[in-house]
Order: sequence, then structure tokens, then C-alpha cells
Amino acid sequence: MATKRPPPPPTPEPSTAPVEPPRASLRIHAPQTLPAAELNVLRELNVLRAPAPELLAPVGVPADTPLRQNRFITQGYIRIAQTLQGLLDPDLRPGGTSRVRPCWFAFAPHASYEAGKGLLGAAIARRIIDLAQGEALAGAPQAYDRVGLTGAMRQGAEKLSGALCWHGLPRDAATALGALAGAMHLEPLSDPRTLWSTAHRFARLFFQAPGVLPLDKAEALARTLERTLNEGNVAIFTDIGGAAQAYLAWRQGAVTPDRVLREFSLRGATPQQARRAYDVLITRTREQPAPSDFARLLPGVSGPSLVVAGFALIETARQAPGGAAREALITLANNCFAWREQHDAVQPAFTPSSRAPDEVSRPELLQALTPLLRLGLGTVTWNFSDYAATQGDRDSNPLTSKPTEYNWAGFADRWPALLTAFALGYRHPTALWTLPPPLIPAGSPLLELA
Repeated sequence: MATKRPPPPPTPEPSTAPVEPPRASLRIHAPQTLPAAELNVLRELNVLRAPAPELLAPVGVPADTPLRQNRFITQGYIRIAQTLQGLLDPDLRPGGTSRVRPCWFAFAPHASYEAGKGLLGAAIARRIIDLAQGEALAGAPQAYDRVGLTGAMRQGAEKLSGALCWHGLPRDAATALGALAGAMHLEPLSDPRTLWSTAHRFARLFFQAPGVLPLDKAEALARTLERTLNEGNVAIFTDIGGAAQAYLAWRQGAVTPDRVLREFSLRGATPQQARRAYDVLITRTREQPAPSDFARLLPGVSGPSLVVAGFALIETARQAPGGAAREALITLANNCFAWREQHDAVQPAFTPSSRAPDEVSRPELLQALTPLLRLGLGTVTWNFSDYAATQGDRDSNPLTSKPTEYNWAGFADRWPALLTAFALGYRHPTALWTLPPPLIPAGSPLLELA
């Protein structure tokens, strides 16, 4: 009698996780010679090196490279800004200029664009790291020639890379990290105290970074900055931008502030909290500066409820006769949106509850970059270093520069500074409607990184 054979073991399903190719293969094969299915793992395209579920873009932002997501977000903000500003300024035409105090969404494309510069710096740094695998770079100028880095970005990158070499970093790693910060505002590095502190903080992060080889350590810094900026940008757009899209879709027929408070809803908001926030703020339109400490003023009011109150304030401003009364209402609404943006949406990206094993400390990296931060607002520019110069000397030490005494990762340091950026935009309302140019000019070799 024949024995019954056991069934064959099930064939394991192939893994869907992309396998990173060896670094050497990236120099053997040009991207156009590879099958399309393999392009999603090429480092030249600036994509993730391994599956990262925590970085998957929420609904509304297509899954793509960080630079392409940034472009999508910036363009999305531009569309929202023109629509919402049109509620406040009936004379505004698509692509035109408004003299009315700009709404929060008019600032957002410029902020997203600045985040894009940081993402571009990270992409350039990672490209330099790829080039340095298996070959010694002749020097920073030659490396920057190969990736197409020019202009002010290049000058700043060369200055910082030289300072990093003084702090003991290998030349290849210093070259990559110089490019990492090269897209920022490098003028503060003309102060030797700021240059030394910035280079020292980068060097400390480098020597503490995961990895054995110097280029692996440099890549950990680039990876950390890329993820931090991308996660923060996506979080803000899907939260505040998503709220605006929901509001504009809901906004039909006769809309009054009372109707907004009663009928418009966001996840996490309640009509009671939104009403309470609106009622408190509407009585404070004469205060200078406008109320902004909502943790003290509106305890227990959630961020989404504050956003609903902000839309009600926009409707109130729309019905105001103009002048100072309308400007005060717009400012209050902007503070509501900005509080939700900075206090709730972006903070987890800056100060996550735990550190990924392949990253360096995000707060420490942001602290190193804080003196270099700026926000272009069309034809005017806000610089963090200028803001810090107007503040008191925190440590009363003449050997440290004021901009190095702050950390952008901390809400308490970031919030007062951002309010001065808004004030600059209010003084130059038409400037913001000069919209950001393409992050990477046409014809630049850097387009390969996008």
C-alpha cells in the first residue's frame, strides 16, 4: 500500500521591500539603462534606502521623493493662498497681487520653499557621498563641480566644509556636510564665533553618528535632515492645508462666522471649543501685539478647534469694512493657524519621542542649523540671525554669538521668532505675492536629484 506523500511546503511569497543595490553598481549602470522596475532603488533618484513605514505620506501628498513632494506641497499652498486671499480681497486675480494683509496661507508657499532648500542640500550631500564611494575626492571644489553646485550655495558649502576639516573630519565627509548646509543662509558664518560653534556642533554630531565609516556617519546626518524637513512639511500640509481644502469644499451659500462655528467640523475639534476660542479672541482685536500665547489664553482648546475659530475670524474679517479692524482679525486668524502648525503639527518631526537607529539627534542637528535659518517672503527676507541680534544675550558670554544660543527644535525658541517673520510680511503685504521660483533652475545638473 503506497504511503501518502506530505504536501510540499508552501513557496514563500517574494518580499516587496526594495533591496538596495551595491554602491558600485550605481557607477556601472546609468539610470536610463536599467529596467523601470529597478529605478525606485537608485540612489541617484534620492529615494529611501530601505522601507520606512513611518515616512509614508498621508493621503493628499503623493508618495514620491522628498524634493518632488516638496514641489507638490509648495504648489498646493499657492492655490489655497490665492483662493483664501480672494475672500479677503475681492480685487485679487489669479496670479495677481493683494495689498490686503496676507493670510497664513500666503506665507506657507515661502516656508515650504525654504524647507525645499534644506531637502536639496541633503540630496546634494548624499550624491557626494555616493560619488566618494570607492574613490577619493580631489577636494571640495572638484566635488561641487561634479554635482553642479554653484553660486552662494557653493560659497557657503566651501566655507563650512573647510571649518569642518579644522575640527578633524575627513575631507570627503566634510565636503558632503558642507553641501548639507550650503542651501541655508550662510552670511552668519562671517562671524568667527558662529562659524566655530556651527562647525563644532556638526563635528560632534558626526563623531556620535551611527556607522563605522566616515561616509556612513555623514550620510546619517544627511538622512536625519531630509527626514526631519520632509516629515514636518508633509505633516503641516496635510493638517493645515487639508483643513483649508475641507473648508473651501464646505463653504457654500451664505457663510457667516456663526455658521462656521456651528457647522464646520474638523477631526479633534468641537463646536464648543471653537466658539470659546472665537469669543475670547474677538474681544482682543485691539491688543498690540495680537494674542499668541494660546496655551495660557485658551487652556483646554484643541488645535483643530483653534483652526475652526481661525476660519470664523477670516469670515469676520471678510465682512469688516477694512483698515486696522480687518488687519487685526486677519492677524488673529493667522496666529490660530500658525499655533496649530508649530505647536502641534511640526513639533513631533523636530522632537520625536525616540530616535531612529540610523539617525543622529534631530534637536541637536536643528540647533546646529538654527543660526543659518531664513525665510524668503517674495521680495523681502527674514533672517533668524537678525532676529537674534535684537534679543538679549542669553548666556552673557561675549565668546558666543547670539544666534547660537537658540534651538529651532524648541517651540519656546521658535514661536516668538516666527511672529517677527509674520510682522515683516505684514509690513510688506505685496511682497509675498512674488511667488517662489523653481527650486532647481532649468538646465541645472541638480535636476537629476529631484
